[in-house]
Amino acid sequence: MNDMNWLAIYPEILLLVLTCVVALVDLFVTDPRRTPTYVLTLLSLVVLGALQLSYVTDGVTVYGMQGMVVSDPMGNMLELCATIATLVSLVYARPYAADRGMLKGELFTLSLFSLLGIMVLISANNFLTIYLGLELMSLSLYALVALRRDDIPATEAAMKYFVLGALASGFLLYGLSMMYGATGSLELGTVLQAIGAGGMKNEVLVFGVVFVVAGLAFKLAAVPFHMWVPDVYQGAPTAVTLLISGAPQLAGFAMAFRLLVEGMAALAVDWQQMLIVLAVASLVIGNLVAIAQTNLKRMLAYSTIGQMGFVLLGLACGVMPDDPEAATNAYSSALFYTVTYVLTTLGTFGLVALLAREGFESDEIADLKGLNQRSPWYAAVMAIFMFSLAGVPPAVGFYAKLAVLQALVATAQPLYIGLAIAAVLLSLIGAFYYLRVVKVMYFDAPADAAAPITASGDARAMMSLNGLAVLVLGLLPGGLMAWCTQAISQALAG
Repeated sequence: MNDMNWLAIYPEILLLVLTCVVALVDLFVTDPRRTPTYVLTLLSLVVLGALQLSYVTDGVTVYGMQGMVVSDPMGNMLELCATIATLVSLVYARPYAADRGMLKGELFTLSLFSLLGIMVLISANNFLTIYLGLELMSLSLYALVALRRDDIPATEAAMKYFVLGALASGFLLYGLSMMYGATGSLELGTVLQAIGAGGMKNEVLVFGVVFVVAGLAFKLAAVPFHMWVPDVYQGAPTAVTLLISGAPQLAGFAMAFRLLVEGMAALAVDWQQMLIVLAVASLVIGNLVAIAQTNLKRMLAYSTIGQMGFVLLGLACGVMPDDPEAATNAYSSALFYTVTYVLTTLGTFGLVALLAREGFESDEIADLKGLNQRSPWYAAVMAIFMFSLAGVPPAVGFYAKLAVLQALVATAQPLYIGLAIAAVLLSLIGAFYYLRVVKVMYFDAPADAAAPITASGDARAMMSLNGLAVLVLGLLPGGLMAWCTQAISQALAG
């Protein structure tokens, strides 16, 4: 634990070096489409992903930097998924950014710095490292939202995101400081032992947990800390909305797991109740308010809020006394849900970006009218994504919801069984606005049939792979679920 052990942070060091290389090379790029920068960025992410994959296959847990970071199977899996999500986002974002004067070196370097913050956050084993990763990720995303300085909605969204994000970071930092004051340590393992040993004022610990959960709820887009999500998703350029809605959700899950399960499991009786309230409120508000939306990006934002309710339910039912198998089942279902949700939401926002053209955003539900007549393939892929978000088989979203519901029912406690029933009913309500998009694409006359749908070859190929992955994982979910279960079980054993 007291060893530096640089092996634990080789991926972060590699990403930092590659990001600096991309930034320097871009200074000499004169191509307006930034082709050298784009290719170098994708190559950097592929190299990084290959290194992370080697860590995943090793399956060992390594502590480094005197115990401040940990490289474990769960963290390595999430880091690999975050790298893939960033790569997919940039492929979708490039045509959109080129049409709007956003295709600058800053788009690529800030995206890589955001990924670096995500990786630091995922591998954190210390309160300071968690906060460092969170701020690096957040500051990069704030700057990305404001990248179009002459666009009023984007500037307004950046201001809202920054102010509310700073407030949430303050909540989290205050809660962590209270936990440090009560336990005398910043390291998660030591904090867990200190809380388990007792002898501290329970009031201080409970107040600390309340502020920590409030900070986590903001990052996970849970009600009542959700109001930034629809405003930022709608106001930000779609290329940036892709980057916000994908990899940061993986970081949010990792932060919640590290803090609540690995650091504060002894206080589960307190934070479980809070997570249940946040989950139910998110499911209710997210699914009901989404029905009233006409803007597609805003509807998907409320969809995100509702989807995060399922993740919180999976986390809430994980701490069961004397039943480690139930804990592994619950947390792995929440991890599976998060990964598959990110995969699906990247495709939905990616399609919104690909359908946009210069001077036209294509972010209203009405803009999808008659899409099947204009492009049957795009309409079919979008239908797969909508079915997945609604939880309709055979898309992967059905199995993800089923896994969380099984974890709730497996507790055999009336409260969690009731929550499972409520989640099913609210999902049925939520299916309305997803199926409305399918209806608009297939049964409404196209508003602008003559407008061509143009997209680069790499973006079209990525969209096809994305849709295929959502379908294949729905038909064959066992491999990914086994991967999630193994990662969680090793994290709990460590």
